[in-house]
Amino acid sequence: MFISVLPPALRAADPFAPRETLSDQVLKQIKEILLTGQVVPGETLSLRSTAAALGVSVMPVRQAVYQLVADRALEATPNRSVRVPMMTAAQFHEITQIRLEIESYAVAQAGARVTPSLLSSLREINAELSRCLEAGPQGLAQVVLLNKALHFSLYEASGMPMLVKMIESLWLRIGPVLNYDLRSGSERTRNKIAAQHHANLIDALEAHAVGVACEAVRQDILGAYEYIIKQHMGYSEGTRERSQLLTRVYG
Repeated sequence: MFISVLPPALRAADPFAPRETLSDQVLKQIKEILLTGQVVPGETLSLRSTAAALGVSVMPVRQAVYQLVADRALEATPNRSVRVPMMTAAQFHEITQIRLEIESYAVAQAGARVTPSLLSSLREINAELSRCLEAGPQGLAQVVLLNKALHFSLYEASGMPMLVKMIESLWLRIGPVLNYDLRSGSERTRNKIAAQHHANLIDALEAHAVGVACEAVRQDILGAYEYIIKQHMGYSEGTRERSQLLTRVYG
């Protein structure tokens, strides 16, 4: 069962802004399901079940799914169903390399625009994330939602919408994989490692230490990568070498 991710009310301030159609809204909702890891790699999505969960007909769901298949966030199978793509260790490594570069760049750009209001919001999100981690297994689904909310609240503060779209396109692929980390109930979640990285990030932004903030987000990304690679993707010789390279460059 999907967690409700209904989009905010349609924009009304600009009468000339293009109206958001039902298909647009459904696409946003299914993207949010992927971005927040409410599905796992290899999971099959039923158009009818998804439509029922979102309270819409099958048609806008089908249109949204076709768009996401074209964007390679979902994949069509030979029996005409749709599933969340599996990810190889090499693909995960490549996406992580890109994330380390562009997400730290987004943090650097946001660092010059950060406001007390944004910092307060980020702290509130991280405090709730920390509480959900303490709650154990029943809180882990909410952790993934809060993790996405914190990261994108900051990235959107960069004032670079094209950059945010690039990051979103990567998260559409990576969101389901993050289930392996944030919903795992591992030592990382029990020790609230992600919340610690977020706290370091927010403290650095408040101190206007942009370089430290960039390093904090890189460590957040790298820590999840190393855990998932070792525990869930098979730690082959090639995988070990790629992981060590990332650690040498960014660790």
